[in-house]
Amino acid sequence: MENINGKKTGFKLLEVIIIMIVTVSIGVAVGISAVFLGVSTNNLQNCNDINVNDPNIKEIIETYNSIINNYYVDVDKDEITTNAIRSMLETLGDPHSTYMNDEQTTSFDDRMQGDYQGIGAEIIQDKYGNIIILKAFDGSPAQTIGIMSQDIIISVDEKSVKGLTTTEVASLLKGRAGTTVDVKILRGEVEKNFTITRNKIVITSVKHQMFTENNKKIGYIKIDIFSNNTYDQFKAAVLELEKNKINSLIIDVRDNSGGYLNRVSEMTSMFLPKNKLIYQLEDRNGVQKIYSYTEESRSYPMVVLINKYSASASEIMAAALMESYGATVIGVNSFGKGTVQQTFKLETGGMIKYTTQKWLTPNGNWINEVGIEPNIKIEQIENYYSNPSAENDAQLKKAIEVLSK
Repeated sequence: MENINGKKTGFKLLEVIIIMIVTVSIGVAVGISAVFLGVSTNNLQNCNDINVNDPNIKEIIETYNSIINNYYVDVDKDEITTNAIRSMLETLGDPHSTYMNDEQTTSFDDRMQGDYQGIGAEIIQDKYGNIIILKAFDGSPAQTIGIMSQDIIISVDEKSVKGLTTTEVASLLKGRAGTTVDVKILRGEVEKNFTITRNKIVITSVKHQMFTENNKKIGYIKIDIFSNNTYDQFKAAVLELEKNKINSLIIDVRDNSGGYLNRVSEMTSMFLPKNKLIYQLEDRNGVQKIYSYTEESRSYPMVVLINKYSASASEIMAAALMESYGATVIGVNSFGKGTVQQTFKLETGGMIKYTTQKWLTPNGNWINEVGIEPNIKIEQIENYYSNPSAENDAQLKKAIEVLSK
């Protein structure tokens, strides 16, 4: 693989990712894996440039060999290696620098292609460690059987999920189409049991419609995630709405945990004049500015909807459209994920990820642990999640009000 300077790297799989949410206050999965945001990379150290005479490397090798050869019973080499890798990453003190085994890596790869086999539900982890259903995708096995947003998962196949990460829970939910999985959830004060038949899930990540208010046509596009197939769906939605002569547009990235950054860049570039800033990357070597690169642009009024689960890729799009396009952002402060991670696939099939950069908005703001502050702050009404609809959606109604004036 080559980096952007045309130089070969030593990585089998080298993506720089922004981890949407992993082990801290939120963790995101869609029936199978944590969600990440891929970006291109440059000037990364070749991981094959290992100094075998480095005393630290020699000490690790000596310790491993001594245990394998001399411990009084046979040991599991794979387990020792995995735990050693996890310990190195944990020493960084960075919750976004973690290890995925081969099964979790495969799940991640499948997930980001926009289709996978599972139950079709997106999960998060709150600050108390609860694994919560963020949403069940339209037409998915989870939605069909009655899984709802805000359900708390108690167990999967009678295995308690307490203390597990979203990646681990997602792996339990994942499985071959046609197989079943038993899921116990807590809804309010009531526990419910579901037996869900897994299926192939093709994620339709973009939905659109049009509202008419005060004789103005307002386009609306909801983006659930920035997966590999999202750009094509998004562009088709924009063009169809424009064919119907919309006067303005609402882009809804609420509950969107992120995805591939190249998709965000493509989608945002559709609106910005060429060479307008989308975002910036900062590391120990300085700042790299990423600009809009297409010949197309738009100028109609726009609103972007965000909430506390809008993270990384969603925040990049919202910030770029706010600061470089002039869009009005409505909702509540977004999640606040402002660091960038690199993935490296190991020979064993597993993968490690660790922080290499932080990203900044076009104006140079770092939103980490703060989030994007909306231009118009408005909380969602209490019963929205139990009965989601345009009529119950206070934030959407405010967006329509702003654009219909």
